[in-house]
Amino acid sequence: MKFGLHSVNLHTCSYPDAAARLGRAAEAAGFESLWTADHIVLPDPPLPGRPMAPDMRLLDPVVALTFLAAHTRSILLATGVIILPQRQAVVLAKQLASLDVLSNGRLVFGLGVGWCEPEMRASGAPFAERGRVADDYLAAMRAVWTQPKPSHRGPYVSFDGVQAMPRPVQTPIPIVVGGRTPPAYRRAVTQGHGWYGFGMDVEETRKSVAALGDAGRKSPRPAELGRLEISVTPPGFDIPDKAMQDAYAAAGVDRLILRPRPEMDAAALERFVAEAGRALGLP
Repeated sequence: MKFGLHSVNLHTCSYPDAAARLGRAAEAAGFESLWTADHIVLPDPPLPGRPMAPDMRLLDPVVALTFLAAHTRSILLATGVIILPQRQAVVLAKQLASLDVLSNGRLVFGLGVGWCEPEMRASGAPFAERGRVADDYLAAMRAVWTQPKPSHRGPYVSFDGVQAMPRPVQTPIPIVVGGRTPPAYRRAVTQGHGWYGFGMDVEETRKSVAALGDAGRKSPRPAELGRLEISVTPPGFDIPDKAMQDAYAAAGVDRLILRPRPEMDAAALERFVAEAGRALGLP
């Protein structure tokens, strides 16, 4: 089992000193990865069933991870997840390639299609078409990153006769797909190196792993993608004990991504990370 930390661009972690301290503490404690959330704007008032405060502090994930890259040396830097239809594909490809270069190949690109219609309306993204947009954008980004002469012809983005240097250090950049819908499972199986579920207990995780298996039987997985890696953030903020870790592992999970409590100050974040590292037996 690998262990990551989520919400590293939220709340107290949105302040530079706290973010730097958290990044260094996580690396020292033996955590494998740092994960950011993504919302460009939040609905005010909140939507029913989505109680995120409109004034919640939330840094841009690429900017936050670039800052964390400068304060760490080896820990992976993951977007968990970027809402892809809200970004311009070629611009985001450039930003992520730059982050991969500046971090010496530590980027994990987690993506989703989003759920918040007011946010997408504010950013000009077509909510009803967000899945198709995401598929087209991802194909375009891969072309920019990998093709000797990048070219793409899609329904939402097209280009040829261009270059974007430097290329990412990693070939390929690991791609993790978030979401719990049939299209998300299909996208993970056919285009992702991994799948990510947020706020999921063990039973919910079992159901999603089974759904991913069903998607794989309907949509063949390209051999070059290898085995689909499963990452999950459990509900709540507790450090999982051995029994819980074993239950998630038995459900097929490869990585658990923990969350610190939002109210923690910088010193409390450092203590939480150190305590979690010891409790989890990290190297």
